[in-house]
Amino acid sequence: MSMPRRHFQELPAEVLQAVADKTGSVQSARTADGGRNSGIAAFLDTDNGPVFVKGVPAGHPQAPAQQREAAINPHLPRACPRLYWHIEVDGWILLGYETLTGRQADYTPGSPDLPLVATAIAELQDVTAPADIDIKAAEQRWAAYAPPGAAGLFAGDTLLHTDLAPDNILIDQRAHIIDWAWPTRGAAWIDPAVMILRLMEAGGTAEEADAFARSLPSWQAADPAAKAAFAAANAALWRTIAEEDKSAWKQSMAIQAVALSAFLNRR
Repeated sequence: MSMPRRHFQELPAEVLQAVADKTGSVQSARTADGGRNSGIAAFLDTDNGPVFVKGVPAGHPQAPAQQREAAINPHLPRACPRLYWHIEVDGWILLGYETLTGRQADYTPGSPDLPLVATAIAELQDVTAPADIDIKAAEQRWAAYAPPGAAGLFAGDTLLHTDLAPDNILIDQRAHIIDWAWPTRGAAWIDPAVMILRLMEAGGTAEEADAFARSLPSWQAADPAAKAAFAAANAALWRTIAEEDKSAWKQSMAIQAVALSAFLNRR
């Protein structure tokens, strides 16, 4: 759920002081471009070095997602930005992160970023979803959209990101997976399936995107029936999203999801 973006300096004085208690004096703050899932998203220069701060009002519907994001961070691969601190004060939840200086990933066919992204996804595939954190299971998330009796095929114990849009991948010498609002427990091949759709959105064919995913062992080993069922569920989900929101990119995602479902059901 999107929300209006506020500047860091507009936070209540008690919140600003709580941040300074963590960082030392804040010398400057620059509001981040892009992304609308946080009321605050800012790059700070502080006495103790740079920090990226994101946050939401405590009563906002996005607040549970911020809490999950904080809880999941210690379990993430090192390429993901480290969470320095997590505070809740004066009606705000704020997370202070390691600052990364990379750029948004390029998913177009033949991009030199794609091998780096594949490496980052492969690293994540080795992470087991922590049992003590309340995150959704894949068979629950897609149950309403899956073919009858098929949702159980999505079950597993791998920690999944599930939102591998290019603006959630930062590139420097390697790829960094950011923005963990939707961590999920499920079959490892689901993140490659999510990535295929994003590659198609960026102009790749289903065949090219599938070839990318086949560089990941989980996709190679997955049951074709399970992959086809998930593609059908994802297509149904995106059709629902596109019916509710006529944004051009959501309409495009729905079209690509239907095309991917048809492709995988032919294989």
